[in-house]
Amino acid sequence: MSTGCAVVGIGESRIGKVPGATPEGLRLEAAVAAVRDIGGDKQRIDGVIARQPRRNPQPNYSATMAEKLGLEPAYINDISLSGSGPVAMLMNAVAAINAGLCTTVLCIAGDAGWASRGQPARGGLTEPGAELRSPYGADGAPVMYAMSARRHMHEYGTTSRQFGAVAVACRKHASLNPSAMLREPITIEDHQSSRWIVEPLRLLDCSQPSDGAGAFIVAAGERAKDFPSPPVSVLGMGSECRFGEATHAQDLTASAAKNASRRAFEMAGLTPADVDLAELYDCFTPVVITALEAYGFCKQGEGGAFVEDGRIELGGELPVNTHGGLLSQAHVGGMLHITEAVVQLRHEAGARQVQNAQVAAVSGQCGETGIHATLLFGR
Repeated sequence: MSTGCAVVGIGESRIGKVPGATPEGLRLEAAVAAVRDIGGDKQRIDGVIARQPRRNPQPNYSATMAEKLGLEPAYINDISLSGSGPVAMLMNAVAAINAGLCTTVLCIAGDAGWASRGQPARGGLTEPGAELRSPYGADGAPVMYAMSARRHMHEYGTTSRQFGAVAVACRKHASLNPSAMLREPITIEDHQSSRWIVEPLRLLDCSQPSDGAGAFIVAAGERAKDFPSPPVSVLGMGSECRFGEATHAQDLTASAAKNASRRAFEMAGLTPADVDLAELYDCFTPVVITALEAYGFCKQGEGGAFVEDGRIELGGELPVNTHGGLLSQAHVGGMLHITEAVVQLRHEAGARQVQNAQVAAVSGQCGETGIHATLLFGR
């Protein structure tokens, strides 16, 4: 294990549209499931990392989670990154373990994006620069990602139908996932007939508000064999921050994913050819295409052609988002990309199992394309 650590437990809450759900309740539900996955002995956990909620943020959030779970950890940390937060939590857990601060870390993230709609809030995390963009209508993730998508189309001839191939693949995989929110298969024609959100992004190019949470437990390598579930090794990690929002991007087609993934591959001593499946952050379909290029699964500008003809579907060259991703399983900020990678490498994914899966890549992204984090897992 290149990092000396492994994921030894995972848990997920109820997923999708959960009436009456609260963000805190879902996170605790996932955490309890993860503790159950390590045999129920929560006293083995001496570290807690939690992602700060977007609604009703509060200080010392990881301490609150630990308190409600009956833990008194030696190490706690709050993460405020959005889409790259789950990967960043795992990276922080590995760093803390290798620094000798703790041995076994519980990481928790999730939200009630659907159930919380219309509910009063005491505040929320704001987007940087929103006060400058909003007066001109350039507000919200679809607007910012649409600019990057349009530039990619202009530079490389990428088409809306190629965006649709990503949506179709994710929905196909979600149809095999009992916990997915959107399980009805779709076609390219369904994608092309879905309404515009912000051109060139259609409804089926966009992830939708959903409820859910995930948790995972990271342990030092020498302890991993002491847990009941098969450990999944953390082979490599990497991150990159180029800017905080796309307003400051020098090139709308470039992504921090290139250097983040390069560092992870170098740490693991692997190449893209060694990867059996990829769980890639997919808030919008073009994000998957640019990640495939940045990771080296195909050349720059060839991502659109790469996703066609079932290449990223189960049974294809590189299955992507085997759980359905943010686009079809649920928008849980990328947390379920990690739990799905672990399930796949345990060979416990049932109908959606990638045959003989040995290595998985996982991505997290935020700040549009400016912040990226990469994990490589091994069976």
